[in-house]
Amino acid sequence: MKIENYLAILRRRGWIILITALVTAMSAFGFSKLQRPVYRSSVRIGIQAARIDWGQAQTVKILLDSYVSMMYTRKMAQQVIDDLGLMMSAETLKGKVKIASDSQQMIIQIDVDDTDGEEANRIAKHWAELLVQWRNSENQKQRKEDRVFATILEEPTYRLLRPKTKINTAAGFVFGLLLGIVIVIGLEWLEAGLITSARELESEAGLPILGVIPPHS
Repeated sequence: MKIENYLAILRRRGWIILITALVTAMSAFGFSKLQRPVYRSSVRIGIQAARIDWGQAQTVKILLDSYVSMMYTRKMAQQVIDDLGLMMSAETLKGKVKIASDSQQMIIQIDVDDTDGEEANRIAKHWAELLVQWRNSENQKQRKEDRVFATILEEPTYRLLRPKTKINTAAGFVFGLLLGIVIVIGLEWLEAGLITSARELESEAGLPILGVIPPHS
């Protein structure tokens, strides 16, 4: 098909593509606005060995995952709930929290998702404080050169996690464009086999038309 044919199709049916794209974009925008905002608060805890040597550093890297496992428990979640006076179960709180380690940077990061950004900050900070307290208590059992310290690197901050209204609207518009193109292609395909005039019939059959039966009134 020549480029002129595509341009003719766009002139004739381009409005279908545009309307479909606008409808899906507006739907995505409306859906995003109906969603309740969820915020994520993040805090990083630096882990550092008292003795700076390769062996101690490798040991701490290995222990990072065990620290994460120890912190991400129902017992720890219940401690946060009790200390902050939260009205939820330990399992519910655990569902809002993600804890991960980075052995390259020697940090543990705690992420808390909540519809209240300030509360997410409070939970993240207190969870981090409990990790620091636990390491301090464990250090009391160790020789000074074998101790491992945990330090909160920065105060937790929260950001909007979802909905991403602009992204959702743009994605809806692109989806609408693709859907509109599919609809136009379908319409063109359906009409490709239809003969809509006497001239088209003559062209298809290769014979002259001698007469036309008028439609019944």
